[in-house]
Amino acid sequence: MSIGLRAQAAPESSAPASASHDGAQAGQSSDAPATARPHDDSFIIGNDDVLAISVWKEPDISRSIPVRSDGKISLPLVGEVQATGRTPLKLEQDIAAKLKSYIAEPDVTVIVQQINSQKFNILGQVNRPGSYPIATAATVLDAIAVAGGFRDFAKQKAIYVLRQSSDGTQTRLRFNYKEVVKGQNPAQNIKLQPRDTIVVP
Repeated sequence: MSIGLRAQAAPESSAPASASHDGAQAGQSSDAPATARPHDDSFIIGNDDVLAISVWKEPDISRSIPVRSDGKISLPLVGEVQATGRTPLKLEQDIAAKLKSYIAEPDVTVIVQQINSQKFNILGQVNRPGSYPIATAATVLDAIAVAGGFRDFAKQKAIYVLRQSSDGTQTRLRFNYKEVVKGQNPAQNIKLQPRDTIVVP
């Protein structure tokens, strides 16, 4: 089974499944699947992520589909399959195993088309506090903009980011909006990570 996680956008569901196999060389026979690049097997699929499922030479099965709130997806012939908590590689293997009853050698590719499961939180004196997909805000400044900016009495010099470490400890990272926008301390405008919480007093 040829499998791979592509960085580029996934094909439309109406396109032939073979279009997602970017390893194909010019003039290569269409009777054989292209050689795929190895997976980045560190990403864990979550609820609301959008997946592009491509089954070689099976356009009726191939499609773009969101992961449901129960962590599953549904495909023709496959039925329901657990997606949340799986890597794209593991999900490919699970789908291929279910397809073997109908297809001799199913060649499945799973592309994470849109990441919605990884979120950050922004609380306090912003116009729209809440939880947002990490894809909508790369930095603290981006997050403030996504949350609609500050309320009138926000303490813009006393913002901080709470970051959870893998060992369960929590780090508090200072963010002085006034300094950052003046270019005095741009390093404070850190890249956000999933589960970061921005607090605007």
